[in-house]
Amino acid sequence: MHAVALPGIPEVRPGDDLAALLATAGARLDPSLGAADVLVVAHKVVSKAEGRVRALVDIEPSPRAQQLAAEHGKDPRHVQAVLDESAELVRADRGRLISRTRHGFVCANAGVDQSNTGAEGVVVLLPEDPDASARALRAALGVGAVVISDSWGRPWRVGQVEVAIGAAGLRVLVDHRGHPDRDGRPMAASVIAVADEAAAAADLVRKKASGEPAVRIRGLEQLLIEGAGQDAAVLIRAPEDDLFR
Repeated sequence: MHAVALPGIPEVRPGDDLAALLATAGARLDPSLGAADVLVVAHKVVSKAEGRVRALVDIEPSPRAQQLAAEHGKDPRHVQAVLDESAELVRADRGRLISRTRHGFVCANAGVDQSNTGAEGVVVLLPEDPDASARALRAALGVGAVVISDSWGRPWRVGQVEVAIGAAGLRVLVDHRGHPDRDGRPMAASVIAVADEAAAAADLVRKKASGEPAVRIRGLEQLLIEGAGQDAAVLIRAPEDDLFR
């Protein structure tokens, strides 16, 4: 497997043609982007291009947002943006807000981010439909698969990793259940989150402040699927199956 960041992608603004920017950057690679490639794209540039940004000055915090902000040392306008993107506030503790988004993601601040926004006083939201965004980019670029990633913390583990919040053209999950292990016993729980692993691998070849939001991965041809493939939504655990809530 080989991973390389696409060079020379400028700051993305609302309304920009992200596919064109990625295609131009991909053409600088040797060889350029092709049908066997998996392209991992940080959600932030997708959100910016789609206009999924909010200026804090335009946000009027509700009494609940003001209360949570006072309790957790946060900007009440940022808290209101989090509440607006949340279907449920799962936990508020020690300055951290854990939300379930309308997509079904359980993550910090409903994915509302103030870092690398490209402007002061602006927050970036998650894409409205990350799987649809991945499908559109894949069709426009002619690559084998597109994974849209975000950086999340993990229960019971220190640190953050990139995970897939959108995907197209890829076997998002590879189910080994029922297949024999090396000793001949059938495996009972081996379902591999391949899209998450691709997202995490891509993050190893770029820096957080490098301005390199897209990474091409080669060597995953066996995981590509004709057509749209699985959505990243299949990675969301149903609330009734979540043992930690």
